[in-house]
Amino acid sequence: MLYNALMATINPGDEVIIPAPYWVSYPEMVLLAGGEPVEVATTMESGFKMNPEALEKAITPKTKWIIFNSPSNPTGAAYTRAELKAVTDVLVRHPHVHVMSDDMYEHLVYDDFEFFSPAQLEPRLYERTLTVNGMSKAYCMTGWRIGYAGGPEPLIKTMAMIQSQSTSNPTAVSQWAAVEALNGPQDFIPRHNKIFKERRDLCVSMLNQANGIRCPKPEGAFYVYPSCKGTIGKVAPTGKKLATDEDFVTELLEAEGVAVVQGTPFGLGPAFRISYATATTALEEACARIQRFCGNLK
Repeated sequence: MLYNALMATINPGDEVIIPAPYWVSYPEMVLLAGGEPVEVATTMESGFKMNPEALEKAITPKTKWIIFNSPSNPTGAAYTRAELKAVTDVLVRHPHVHVMSDDMYEHLVYDDFEFFSPAQLEPRLYERTLTVNGMSKAYCMTGWRIGYAGGPEPLIKTMAMIQSQSTSNPTAVSQWAAVEALNGPQDFIPRHNKIFKERRDLCVSMLNQANGIRCPKPEGAFYVYPSCKGTIGKVAPTGKKLATDEDFVTELLEAEGVAVVQGTPFGLGPAFRISYATATTALEEACARIQRFCGNLK
C-alpha cells in the first residue's frame, strides 16, 4: 500500500519525512520510488514522538509526504490527541505535504489510551491523507496478506492499477476472511489486549532491572524498544568489547540464546527491539537471561 502510493506520486527529488525510529522498509520504499527519505530523529525522553518544531524544520518546498505510524513499530509509541493535534497543526500550514498514516496497530493500545488518526482528528487534511491498515496485527491474520487503504479517489485508482500490474490481487478466500474479521465479533480484541498489556508490563519491569538497560513503557503495538547505551564499552563473556547495539545482540545470542533485533536499522541506536507477541513464560525466561547477560558484563 505505502509503496504503491509512493510509486504513484513521487517525482525525482521529492522528499518524504520519516520520524525515527521507523519500520525498516520505509526509507527503502522511498528510495525505490525515486524519492529522498528525510529522517526526523526522536528521543526516548520524548517518548519516541516527533515534536512539531522538528517537523516544521524538516519541511521544505520539495516535501511530498510524511509517513506517520502510531502506534509505532518498532517502539510501540502512540500519539495522544494533543500530541497529534500539534503535528496536524503544522501540516495544515503546508498544503503541499501529503500524509501517509500507517494505522496497522490502531486497536493495540493500553491503559485506556484513545487512538486517533490524522484525518480523523483534522478534517482539513482529509483530501491529502492516505490511511492504510491491515489484518495482520489486531486480527492475527499475518499469513492472509490483506491490507487496505482509504484516500483521495484518483490516488486509490492509481494505486490499484500499480497493484494489479505488480503483485496481482489477493485471493478471494483471504478477502472473505477479512470481511468476516472486520464485520464479525470484536470482543476478542480487548481480551488479547489485556494479555498484551500484562506482557508489556512484565518486559518493561524486568528489562529496567537489567544493568545498563533503560526501557520506556510504550502506549501500544506489541514491542518494547530498550536502550542498551549503558552496556556499550563493556566486555562480554567471550572477551568481545561491546561497541554497537549489533555487538550487544550478537553477544546476547551467543551467551544466552536470546534473539533480539538491534535498533540501528530502525534509525535509532544503541537499542534493541523485543516483540512480546509470544508466550508469557518465554518472555519471562528471555528477560531473566538478558538480566544475567548484562550482569556478567565487565
